[in-house]
Amino acid sequence: MRGMTFAKTLVQLAAAVPALWLGWRIANDLFGADPVAEITHYSGDWALRFLLASLAMTPLRRITGRSEPIRFRRLLGLWAFVYATLHLATYLVLDLGGYWAQIAEDIVKRPFITVGFLAWLLLIPLAVTSTRGMMRRLGRRWGQMHKLVYLIGILAVLHFWWLVKADVREPLIYAAILGLLFLLRWPRNRARSQEKRSALAQSSQPGA
Repeated sequence: MRGMTFAKTLVQLAAAVPALWLGWRIANDLFGADPVAEITHYSGDWALRFLLASLAMTPLRRITGRSEPIRFRRLLGLWAFVYATLHLATYLVLDLGGYWAQIAEDIVKRPFITVGFLAWLLLIPLAVTSTRGMMRRLGRRWGQMHKLVYLIGILAVLHFWWLVKADVREPLIYAAILGLLFLLRWPRNRARSQEKRSALAQSSQPGA
């Protein structure tokens, strides 16, 4: 138990490093000609990285046969929400300056902002229900709700892809990683579907 607490503390500290590094760069004016764009890209990158890391924990548990990776899934997901919120706040405060009419117009008319904002909205209930208490209260519904993270992953990659428009090499890497994570989960999901069909067929037989 102490070992896991220590490991989670290390993960927390490591996850905070990109934010601390960003703050240090801002304090020392170490950005280029377009600091807002750099901050936006930096925070968005880390949000997507932590999101993919959280998605990787379930396949990693199955591959290694150990339960430890799954204990970091919620923690990594929360950090994804932190950096996604920073990403959105940079756009709202630094890019648009709180000009709300323009914000609403961008969400409606610019597809990459639409899907990015939707991904952030879907992260909110997952972040709010990430505590042990909420897991107990929601029971089976908690797992069903948190499957939204796969849709969020797709929306986040799509947001990045549509944002860069021409040079899609970086979002392509993220898309490939996300696709690999889906493939790693597919055999398990297919096995579960087969088990459910078998159980349903047995229960429908006469005398079952």
